[in-house]
Amino acid sequence: MADALPKSAASQEELDRLVQETDLGGRKATGATGAVIAGACIAWSLFQLWYASPLPFETGVMVLNDTQARAVHLAFALFLAFLSFPAFKSSPRSYVPVADWVLALLGAFAGAYVYIFYRELATRPGTPTTLDLVVAGAGILLLIEATRRTSELAMVFVCAGFIAFTFLGPFMPDVIQHKGASLNKFLQHQWITTEGVYGVALGVSTSFIFLFVLFGALLDKAGGGNYMMQMSIALLGHLRGGPAKVAVVSSALNGMVSGSSVSNVVSGGIFTIPLMKRTGLSGVKAGAIEAASSINGQIMPPVMGAAAFLMVEYVGIPYSEIVKHAALPAIISYAALLYIVHLEALKIGSKPLFRATERPFKERLLWSAIGWSGTIAAFCALYYVVTGIQGAFGADAGLPLLIAGVALYVFLVWYSAKHDDLPPDLGYGSDVHLPETWAVARTGLHFVMPITVLLWCLMVEEMSPGLSAFWATVSIIAILVTQRPLYALFRGSSVGEGAWLGVREFIDGLQLGARNMIGIAIATATAGIIVGTITLTGMGLMMTDLVEYISAGNVIVMLMLTAVICLILGAGIPTTANYILVATLMAPVIVELGAQSGLAIPLIAVHLFVFYFGIMADVTPPVGLASYAASAISGEDANATGWQATIYSMRTAILPFVFIFNPEILLIGVNDWAHALIVIVSATLASLIFASVTMGYFRTRSFWWETAILALVCFTLFRPSFWMDKIIPPSQVEPSSRLEEIVNRLPKGERLVLQVEGYSLEGDEVKKTVSLPLDAEGDALARLNATGVGLAPQGGSYQITNVRFGSYAARVKLEAGQTISAVLVPSDRPPAYLFHIPALMLLGFVWWNQRRRMASE
Repeated sequence: MADALPKSAASQEELDRLVQETDLGGRKATGATGAVIAGACIAWSLFQLWYASPLPFETGVMVLNDTQARAVHLAFALFLAFLSFPAFKSSPRSYVPVADWVLALLGAFAGAYVYIFYRELATRPGTPTTLDLVVAGAGILLLIEATRRTSELAMVFVCAGFIAFTFLGPFMPDVIQHKGASLNKFLQHQWITTEGVYGVALGVSTSFIFLFVLFGALLDKAGGGNYMMQMSIALLGHLRGGPAKVAVVSSALNGMVSGSSVSNVVSGGIFTIPLMKRTGLSGVKAGAIEAASSINGQIMPPVMGAAAFLMVEYVGIPYSEIVKHAALPAIISYAALLYIVHLEALKIGSKPLFRATERPFKERLLWSAIGWSGTIAAFCALYYVVTGIQGAFGADAGLPLLIAGVALYVFLVWYSAKHDDLPPDLGYGSDVHLPETWAVARTGLHFVMPITVLLWCLMVEEMSPGLSAFWATVSIIAILVTQRPLYALFRGSSVGEGAWLGVREFIDGLQLGARNMIGIAIATATAGIIVGTITLTGMGLMMTDLVEYISAGNVIVMLMLTAVICLILGAGIPTTANYILVATLMAPVIVELGAQSGLAIPLIAVHLFVFYFGIMADVTPPVGLASYAASAISGEDANATGWQATIYSMRTAILPFVFIFNPEILLIGVNDWAHALIVIVSATLASLIFASVTMGYFRTRSFWWETAILALVCFTLFRPSFWMDKIIPPSQVEPSSRLEEIVNRLPKGERLVLQVEGYSLEGDEVKKTVSLPLDAEGDALARLNATGVGLAPQGGSYQITNVRFGSYAARVKLEAGQTISAVLVPSDRPPAYLFHIPALMLLGFVWWNQRRRMASE
């Protein structure tokens, strides 16, 4: 396989080592040491499965509260970090030095300390003993060392800077000055309470992230990753620029399997990059397309990057809602990248790959129609069968559903067994021919079942992310253990060998899932130190004043500043830690300063803004790891690949700015199908046009004035309300005395926009605009109370009597004692989408002009 790659490209062994060093740790110990590492990985995975399952509560065995589970989680992560990740590049890879064994054991003890002495610590809150403080100090030092090994040095420097800030508060400039903290208070706050290391970030890693990472590892071990890749090849390889389009789609699918940009690049790029070069793309562009598409795997629902699960806690909405809001931007981002690929193919006159047997066009069209309609019909039938069984059996539907699922699974495996297994790759030679789509699809239809279980639990049953991932993981474990013996049974070979192979793959999957989690768990724990510093010093409030001073209250400047911070931090710290840090510091600031400027920014929009720019750092030079991995395959310069990937990724970078000012892109305030269709079509078209603007190419190379017109059209399609606002204000001010009347007539899912006045807890005068989601039923005050705010009539207005801790109202900084001064309701005006008409006319003019120019050339 490596022989067909360019001589300057990395070999398969070097690529495997790159993934190993980046995601799994570079150490491959054998013998008893290897068995200990493997055993710890397996034990960690089994512990997480047990903790996520309903079994502890049903059996009464190992029932742990959140803090205890986080302590066990961190103990495993620290133990494996020191055993799996060498201290230095020169450190041995084949065995574990004694020093690392000592550090691993000390780290495990420090991490588990809260679990081991949980009862004792509960009896003396706020009065730590000498042992508590010694363990806390040692634990923080060990955690920082584990961070140095599993992440880049930048994460260590950031963490050290925040620790220093804790003690140097009195010496800071006035705008960020604080009274400081004693060493005892710092250690207790960070290690003994749930305000620091054992806080929300580590809790999400324990409850949600591990299960999703394990699910992806097991699905990949079962063959699901290869199946998705080859399905992409079969579906898109015949198009112009087909291999590049395969890279885009397969990366979107691999986002459900791998949470790592680097492994996403390597798993798909080893095939797609050489094929892209075969069709005429340069090595730099081939690598850039793979890198740009791979990072977007983290924003693609339903299984987004690890940081997405933190939003559940930080934003306070169900994961199913996050998926709903994130879906459209992710889809149009991938659509725009497909269009970029198409434009690149047009520029070079790229030829598609061909199937071994080409059918006439009408026959291909017929089979495509049958395939897509059959797929839709199958999923519709599945939905009605499941809901029918649930309706017929009610609370006892579990067993009938299990029997039906097992029967369907056995049938799909029997059908797959009638055909040859998929090869691990299609080769790299000039004789590559595309397989028929159905020939690939029929070999792995059962891989769709665990993904369907995951989606059903998340979106239909609305279970928690952790429980949804648990049931999806149980389903893929069942497939992993049984598919080999079933294949053997149906093919007449040795069932015993098949069963043993299935068990080995299951064990390997448990190990792989745990090793994939080491870096994430350590990063979330270290980010807890940063969050703990913010809560200990009151830094969050200082940041509001600082950013307001730097940006002069300008929301655009503030957003640009946040984006730059994300990119700078992302150059050295993992996406998850980057999100935790910036979301904790900047998200409340953006919401607050936006509110003070009269802009009611939904909280989810701000957090997705931070999330998007966090993943962008994986391609931007000089440290973009995804670009580095792609350049290792293509044999090209990493910086050149990174800059080209950055250009391709601009269509992703523009979206966060769009949905801050036009939340309809997140399907916020979209309450009917007609409205949704307009939003989807206009946003998709705008994204494609933006791609044309960045490429300087539409039907042919664009003149500067054509690019300017396309940019104007893009802006109008993305934000038509900008022009309508110049004519008619978007909202009218109603007196707060009409609050209950207005709330009662707003449908469920609509947002209420309020003007609030009063004083903050610090005594500062406040006048701001906020929006609250009305997702509950009932009378007006009950619906508002569901957002976390309690109100009482006062004269002709309403006063906030209380704000529930951790609620949405608390997250947008509403405080007791403030007054609702007015309610903003949408103006009665023509729809802003009328401005799409002149925009589309301008687009048609550019299309016609370029067509005329092409005809004359």
